[in-house]
Amino acid sequence: MTLACTPYDSDNQALLTRPESNSQAGLAPLLLTVVELVRQLLEAQIIRRMEKGVLSESDLDRAAESIQKLQEQVLHLCEIFEVEPEELNVHLGEFGTLLPEAGSYYPGKEGVKPSVLELVDRLLNTGVVVEGNVDLGLAQLDLIHLKLRLVLTSQPV
Repeated sequence: MTLACTPYDSDNQALLTRPESNSQAGLAPLLLTVVELVRQLLEAQIIRRMEKGVLSESDLDRAAESIQKLQEQVLHLCEIFEVEPEELNVHLGEFGTLLPEAGSYYPGKEGVKPSVLELVDRLLNTGVVVEGNVDLGLAQLDLIHLKLRLVLTSQPV
C-alpha cells in the first residue's frame, strides 16, 4: 500500500476545517455558521423591505428586535462552545467567503468582496427555480430518492 502526500498550502484553508477551533465543540460551529448565515439573510431582507417602504414602523421595530436577539443568542452560544464568532465565516478560496466582512455588504449595493450571503440575497431578491433529482445513500446503496422543485424567492408565490 502506497500513501501519496499532498503538500499543504497554508494560503488555501480546507473548507470547514479550522485547526484553531475548539475541537470539543463538535457540530456546534457548523450549526452556528448556518444560523448566522440565515440571520444575515433575514437582516438583508428586512433592509430591502424597509427601503421599499413595505414595513410599518411596528413591523420594523419587531424585526430589528428579533434580529438583535438572534445575534445575541449566536454570540452567547459561541461563548458556551468556546468558538470565536470570526470562525463562523468560512473562506472559500477564489469564491470569497460565506459571510461578508462587517460593513462590506449592503443589500442592493455591490459588495467589495464576494460572499455566498451576497449571492443568496440577490437570488432571493430576483427569484430562481431549481429542479432535479437527488439520490441519497450510504455504502453504495441508494436509500432515499428525491424529485425536487424548489422556488427560491423573497416575494410571495
